This record gives sequence, C-alpha cells and structure tokens, in this order.
Amino acid sequence: MNEEQQYIIDDFIRDYVQGIRTDYLLFGVTGSGKTEVYMEMIAYVVSQGKQVIMLIPEIALTYQTVQRFYRRFGDRISIMNSKMSQGERYDQSVRARNGEIDIMIGPRSALFTPFQNLGLIIIDEEHENSYKSETTPKYHAVRVARKRAELTGSSVFLGSATPSTESFLQAKQGKLKLYHLTKRAKEAEPPVVWIVDLREELKNKNKSIFSEKLKELMIDRLNKKEQIMLFLNRRGYAGFVSCRSCGHVMKCPHCDVSLTSHNNGGMVCHYCGYTEKQPGNCPSCGSKYIAAFGTGTQKVEELVKKEFAGARVLRMDTDTTKNKGGHEAILSAFSEHKADILVGTQMIVKGHDFPKVTLVGIIAADLSLYTGDFRAGERTFQLLCQAAGRAGRDVLPGEVVIQTYHPEHYSIQTAAAGDFEAFYEQEILYRTLMQYPPVAHMLLVLVTSKEEEKAGKAATHLSEALKLYMEKEQLQLQLIGPAPAALSKANDTYRRVMYIKHDDYEELIRIKNYMEGYFSFSDYFAGCNLQFDFDPMSSY
Repeated sequence: MNEEQQYIIDDFIRDYVQGIRTDYLLFGVTGSGKTEVYMEMIAYVVSQGKQVIMLIPEIALTYQTVQRFYRRFGDRISIMNSKMSQGERYDQSVRARNGEIDIMIGPRSALFTPFQNLGLIIIDEEHENSYKSETTPKYHAVRVARKRAELTGSSVFLGSATPSTESFLQAKQGKLKLYHLTKRAKEAEPPVVWIVDLREELKNKNKSIFSEKLKELMIDRLNKKEQIMLFLNRRGYAGFVSCRSCGHVMKCPHCDVSLTSHNNGGMVCHYCGYTEKQPGNCPSCGSKYIAAFGTGTQKVEELVKKEFAGARVLRMDTDTTKNKGGHEAILSAFSEHKADILVGTQMIVKGHDFPKVTLVGIIAADLSLYTGDFRAGERTFQLLCQAAGRAGRDVLPGEVVIQTYHPEHYSIQTAAAGDFEAFYEQEILYRTLMQYPPVAHMLLVLVTSKEEEKAGKAATHLSEALKLYMEKEQLQLQLIGPAPAALSKANDTYRRVMYIKHDDYEELIRIKNYMEGYFSFSDYFAGCNLQFDFDPMSSY
C-alpha cells in the first residue's frame, strides 16, 4: 500500500472499530489501486465475522476482478451474474444463506444476496448506468444499498475514477465521507492525451476512420510489440442503411428506429431483435445507391486488418460475448498477448488492467456526446477517462488519441486533462441552470398503448388533470410534455412521456400517487399503461 491507500484503510477500520457505520466515496484516478483498498477493507470486515457484498457494473469486469479476489480469499468467495442459470444462482444464494461464503461479487442483482450477517457493501464504478434497473421496479442499486445497510448496521463504500455528479454533490454537502487517491499505484505516469480534430483531417483529404496521428502511433506500437485498444461506443457492422439518392432510411417496422447493418447481409433492430435482409435497391425510389452509413465495431475490425496487415485483432462487443464464458475467452487471449489490437465497445474500457497496452484510440468521441440526454456530457467524460485509463498502467508509458468533431467541448477538454473537478464545476452549473438532477429531482411519466391516437390522448388528458391538481394544491412544479418518447414506438406499442421537476423528492412521490390513482379510477385510460421512473438514468 502507498501512503494514500494506507490512510484510507486505517481510517475506515478506525470508524468500524468505533461502531461508526456511514457512507463513503472513494474518488481515485484510474490505476490508483482502488481494488487493493477494497480487498484490505473486506479482509478486515470478514475477520470480524461479517459478510461483504461487492457490486461491479458489468459481467466484463468479473474476469480480472474475480481472479484477484480468488487469489486473496480462496473458496470463501462467490460470484453472481446474468449469464448463470437460475439453478446456479439459486445454489450460490443457498451457500450465502448457510454461511458457506463470506463475499459475493456481482452486478446489481448481487445486492440481494441473503447474507445473515452483512457488514459492508462496496459499489465499484458507482457512476455506472447499469446500477439503475431498466425494468420495473426501476430501483437504483446505490439507493437500495444504503437502505439495506441501514437495516443491517452495515457501511456502504462507493468507488470511482469519475464519480457521478449525484455522489460528488453529496460528498461536497457532507452526506458522504470523501477519500482521494491522486496517483497511480505503480507510480506510473498518466498517459499523454492527443485531441484530433476530425474536421481538419477531412480538410487534409484523410477520409479514413484513423487520423494520421492515430495511424502513426499504431504503427509505432506494433513495431515495438506493444498492445493497442480501439474504443467505439457502438456495436454492429455499421450504422443505419440509407439511400444516397432520396435519403430514405431503413427502419424497424415495430420500433421506429433505424436498423443496424451487419456483415452477414442482414439488418437488425437492437431494441426488439427484428431482422430483415438488406435490399439491393431503395424500397422508396428504386435507386441502387443504398448502403450502410456510420461505423460499427465489426467495420473497425475489418478496416484495422486491411490497414495494418499482419496485426492480430480481437473484437469484444455484445455480439462476440453472447455465449457463456465469451468475455473471459477474449480477455484472457488479449492478456496473454495472443492479439496486438483489441477493438470494442465500452465493455473493454472499464476496470481491465493490461500492462502491455500503451495506446488507446477513441475512434469517435462524439457518438455519446449528442444523444438527446441531459447526462450525455457526463457520460462522455466518464467514458473518455475510463478509456484513457487503460493506457500505460505499468512501467511502459501510455498515449491516448481522442478523435472528435468537437474538440472545444468541455467534456472532451477536461477528460483529456484528466480534470474531474473542472468538469464537475461546468456540469453542475449547467444542471443548476436547467434544474436537472442532482440539483433537483425529476419524475418521468410514461404512457403506452397499442393505438397511437389513444396513447397521445391519454397522455394529454393526464397532463391536463395534473395541471388542475397543481393549481388546486398550489404546487410549484415544472411540467414538460407530453411528447413522443425518444423511442416513440417499441414492439408495436406507442410511447408518450412527461417529465416533472421539483426540489423535493417527497413532493414527486405525492404527485406519482395522485396520477396513479387518477389513472386507475378513470375509464378514459382503458387500453393504456402507466409507468414511473424517479431520476431516470437514460432517455426514453
């Protein structure tokens, strides 16, 4: 342990000995040794006869994380993830209830492990979206962890290199005890970050997805027998399929979103799974100039093989990791240097530690920057920092290339500088001006129906009833909508949304209860469904 790590461990143990059970936030730069801190705290809590739940955001994180934990704690550890069968998960729950294990590692669902003597809940990468359930009940794991800790007399320990604005604001307000890890554990220098303006590349007649800078550095790394990671926040072969003559875009007939082209000649909807063959001619105007636009991970993989002949390439995205053990197979092959370049979506940039990776290329930083979601800037900052954090984690120095059409955006500038505080100051100012979470609370109301007209009328009727209620109760709420959802049709169901903003969470609960009651007792809403989501993590 270095001095910073040891201070945090000692301070946590001092609190624990004194019976102080509180909530903590560890803000540590990538590679600063957060996992070592977790392991020391777990070892202490387990030595006191207590049990520990450690949440990780995605299955991709289990491979390296669990290996380290198994080496340290042996068979007193278990793992829970969505790739396991119900029977396997049931067996692990029984082992936990019977006291045969002390530590459970897994994503959100591991939070409900039936430990009889819980002492600590750790939530690594606490800023992650996947901690919020997208299905009813739409709970957030951090919120539920705090409640479970309160009921069992446990502590909650959050950790991240890029804390959520929610957690950081609470730490600033003194609601969380804040710890800092400011330097990398192996004393490795932070990577050198290059921002490449793709507009300039185009002016210089470079139409490749690889900027001249990225190309130059990739050739250098391949010559040195070092490893490269190329990150793209997309999956599939390419983007949408459209006609260059009339502009017609091939869309899913069920979900009102563009179909994604795959290299087997098919087009797939990534919402409902609808598939159809790519046409040879435009169904609208008959033109033969119909093709896939945009770039996906498969396309990047193909272009890498073409541009860097002889380089060994692996791809990791949702499609290549469908099967059980898919993540582990790809990660261990890359770890054993059976490939020079790993191309992937966001699952490759979180939590992995590959000593020979000295270059990370972010193909298109803007893909997550303009998604029509108020958290887009925060997501982009987090992804870029996580991606940059994969380079130069050991003795070999690292470099990062961020390719973007908007190099002046504060998310990109602060991520390149690795300056979370500067990003937070800008972001919290924007949230304050717009009254978005975490400065205010927001309730999303979703009205759905199989009939488009009925969904629209029901949402309008409900909003009018709410306005009358607000007037009667003299409530100062901000009501936005109703409007078609970002995904206005899914699985032949039409979707309309409203957003309600207020400083007081309890006030929004009262509004929810009123709307639920009104909806239930009125025949006007026959054939419609109503859903609520407090402080939603993604746009609908």
